[in-house]
Amino acid sequence: MSKILIIEDETAIADLERDYLEINDYEVSIENDGAKGLEAALNHDYDLIILDLMLPGVDGYEICKRIREEKNIPILMVSAKKDDIDKVRGLGLGADDYMTKPFSPSELVARVKAHLSRYERLIGSNQKSNDMVEIRGIRIDKTARRVYIDGEEKTFTTKEFDLLTFLAENPNHVFTKEELFREIWDMDSIGDIATVTVHIKKIREKIEFDTAKPQYIETIWGVGYRFKV
Repeated sequence: MSKILIIEDETAIADLERDYLEINDYEVSIENDGAKGLEAALNHDYDLIILDLMLPGVDGYEICKRIREEKNIPILMVSAKKDDIDKVRGLGLGADDYMTKPFSPSELVARVKAHLSRYERLIGSNQKSNDMVEIRGIRIDKTARRVYIDGEEKTFTTKEFDLLTFLAENPNHVFTKEELFREIWDMDSIGDIATVTVHIKKIREKIEFDTAKPQYIETIWGVGYRFKV
């Protein structure tokens, strides 16, 4: 089921749009504030966004610009502004379509279907899905080499990323420091295994709620480490 986010400050309009979309088997979320809408759009996965232009907090132009910096999903901009300059600006910032209020809900649904169908064909023909590892709130995008903790991106060095990914891909397996050093640094330890301990500490600082009581990377005293699931 496709997920749609409506960012619209007029509650009656947002509710009407949601009703028509849900009748057509779409899962719909609504945000009535620009800042909250932007946060939802960036931190959650939606298949399409219906974006009002005039919003409290952050306007539709800025939201569209920010979304386009990170995501390629369809954006359907709606507004009471009828001037061509507003349409040109909205489309220029990356919106896929521009609808002028008032419009019929059935037309909105038709455009949503068209844009989703086009986007799905584009994804299917031109893009491969990123290789992902997801465990209990941690999402590791191996293709883009990005890590998200409860939806928030964290910055990792190359070796931190490689070490975290290796452990996450081999859950509940206990690895010695020597094994991890050979796997990630591709050499025998020769007394340098302390670097594993340092990297584990840095990773925990980024992924653990309480580093004193780690929920992900567990120390097995006298042996090494394992990633718990």
